[in-house]
Amino acid sequence: MRRPVGSRPPSSLLAMEGANILVNISASNELIGKHHYLRSLICQQSARCMAGYVYASAGFGESSTDLVFAGNGIIAENGTLLEESPRFTMQEQLVISEIDIENLQNDRQVNTSFMHGASTLLASETITIPFALSENSGQPVLTRSVDPHPFTPSGDALKERCEEIFQIQVAGLAKRIVHTHSRTAVVGISGGLDSTLALLVTVMTFDALNIPRNQILGITMPGFGTTDRTYTNACDLIRSLGVTLKEISIKDACLQHFKDISHNPSVHDVTYENSQARERTQILMDVANQENGMVIGTGDLSELALGWATYNGDHMSMYGVNGSIPKTLVRYLVEWVAHNRVDEASRATLLDIVDTPISPELIPADENGNIKQKTEDLVGPYELHDFFLYHFLRFGSSPAKIYFLAQQAFGGSYDKETIRKWLHTFFRRFFQQQFKRSCLPDGPKVGSVSLSPRGDWRMPSDAMATLWLKEIEGLN
Repeated sequence: MRRPVGSRPPSSLLAMEGANILVNISASNELIGKHHYLRSLICQQSARCMAGYVYASAGFGESSTDLVFAGNGIIAENGTLLEESPRFTMQEQLVISEIDIENLQNDRQVNTSFMHGASTLLASETITIPFALSENSGQPVLTRSVDPHPFTPSGDALKERCEEIFQIQVAGLAKRIVHTHSRTAVVGISGGLDSTLALLVTVMTFDALNIPRNQILGITMPGFGTTDRTYTNACDLIRSLGVTLKEISIKDACLQHFKDISHNPSVHDVTYENSQARERTQILMDVANQENGMVIGTGDLSELALGWATYNGDHMSMYGVNGSIPKTLVRYLVEWVAHNRVDEASRATLLDIVDTPISPELIPADENGNIKQKTEDLVGPYELHDFFLYHFLRFGSSPAKIYFLAQQAFGGSYDKETIRKWLHTFFRRFFQQQFKRSCLPDGPKVGSVSLSPRGDWRMPSDAMATLWLKEIEGLN
């Protein structure tokens, strides 16, 4: 191959010619500190090329007259280290992992600048090696792990991500408050995870802007399904954070509304539920007008994906701070704040909120006063839906591939029938509910997955899910 132009390494040129897997057979000697640099360089180059990168270097048995070779074997994929060999071993080694070419090709397709500069290359100067899996290879067996919670890293990485997410949310909300000259922020507090996170972000934003917290209005709006546990947690949290508490019951207003539209309040149907959500939104909007403020949205990414929101109810706000944060990550964010950023009183309340079942509380409680309407009983476990959402939006994966990966990730938690059931629910609801996402309020993007109709996700509101659902029905 001709000499690379400028500082472009051969792997970059080959990637632009279409190479998905780059193999580097090297004889690089070992030096103090070099291994960390080498590993970082390989991961970085695999990310730049949106490719798999396989690196194999000389090891034991080479002459050590002046140099020592450690036998590095490294496999990376688009910036992620998949597998590496132990160094300085005297035994032969075989390093195995799998590179997901479909994911790489998807990233290349959506990155419009990837092929820039490829016109300077001559196809005649490269060799194309065809490759295909045998039809008789059967069900693949993975040696690489599949993370069941792709939105939530562990250990120190989780701490760093939580801090960065709050910084992004606060920066976005602060800019909007300053731009609109808002005197206050109005947050509807239910005692659930999403509204708690929105309140925490608002508090941090006011602190950053040097605005007293008591200028935030935390409004609790008890309804027919509100339990003592969520009501108490909502009030306790508002008070302990130094936010101004305002309580407005929606019961009388909803009963009057039922009378106006001739709806029997004993019939707990979608009208009964959505009327409460819309009444709460009307209250928040009107109070914001009274106080020259703005309504802070609480809905999260998982709810938007499933359409688990009342159109023009909790679906709407003046700025949605949680719109690109999945439910599984919301829980970790609230828990992180509880352990790192608040006093003992707030910590106890936050940890109880984390342990409370997820519910819109639009249906009256059971005979013991406990939550009767549990979201995950109705639409499925959020950890599954967030897994489906990540692989569908991030990589454009097919239902069959997501189903296969989910079995690898959740094999000890959910059987195949359960995964297939909720995968069908995910795609059915995702396509049916796009009309709610087509008119979302503004909000900050915090990760690689977003459903903003103005940015990452442009989808017709009446797109059909037929092909996706048919594929799921044929899975076994």
